Amino acid sequence: MDQKITISIGGKKYALTASSPEQEEAYRLAASSVNSLLSIYTDKYPGKDMTDILSFVALNESIGAITLKKRLEAVEKEAGTLKNQTDNYLDNIDNQPPAETR
Repeated sequence: MDQKITISIGGKKYALTASSPEQEEAYRLAASSVNSLLSIYTDKYPGKDMTDILSFVALNESIGAITLKKRLEAVEKEAGTLKNQTDNYLDNIDNQPPAETR
């Protein structure tokens, strides 16, 4: 069920439609993150145009997303390696001749 929500970014309100409670939460968390960074960059670079500040925010968020994507790829690769090692280990156990009884 779609829900109309309003978020505020940099003091400007935007009407959006969220298709789920999870999407609404994501919109609100993203807006909060952007506003936090806007505040930081506005304080750090007083007198800068809002377009410049928003460019810094976009760059910062993009760097974060790219870094996270690379970390996720590395974790997925490691998980694949561990799965292969585990499968090989279990295959070797299955292929061992039975122990002799005395």
